[in-house]
Amino acid sequence: MDKIRVTVPVTVKAKLTEKLRTRLIGDLDKTVQQMDLEIKQINIDRQRELNNHPEQGEQIVRFFGNEVNKRQQNREDALNRKEILEKLAIGAEIVQATLPHQVELKIGDDLNEIMNIEILLEDDKIIAIRG
Repeated sequence: MDKIRVTVPVTVKAKLTEKLRTRLIGDLDKTVQQMDLEIKQINIDRQRELNNHPEQGEQIVRFFGNEVNKRQQNREDALNRKEILEKLAIGAEIVQATLPHQVELKIGDDLNEIMNIEILLEDDKIIAIRG
C-alpha cells in the first residue's frame, strides 16, 4: 500500500473586522439574555416544586441549584468571551471552527504540513488557504 485516504482537521479562522466583532458581540449578548431568562424560569419552577412537594425540599433545591449553576457558568463564559473580543485588535485572527477534510497520504508526505491546514476568512469570504 503506497497511499491512504484519511480525514484531517482544518482550522477555519476569521480576520476580525468591525462587522464580525459586532455580530459576535450581539450573539454573546443574546446568550447572556437567554441565560438570565432561563435562570428566572428555573427559580419559578423550583418554587412551584417546593410548594407542591415540600417533603422533597432538599432534593428539589439541589437539582434546581445545579441547573442554575450551569446557566450562571454559561453566562459568565459569554461575558468573558465578550470582554476578550472587545479588547482584540482589528485584523486579529480568531478561530471560528474546525472542519474535516479528506486527504490522500503517500509515502514521503510531510504529515506536519498536512495536519496544519488553515482557511482564513474576512467577512465570510475565503482570503487564504494555508498549509
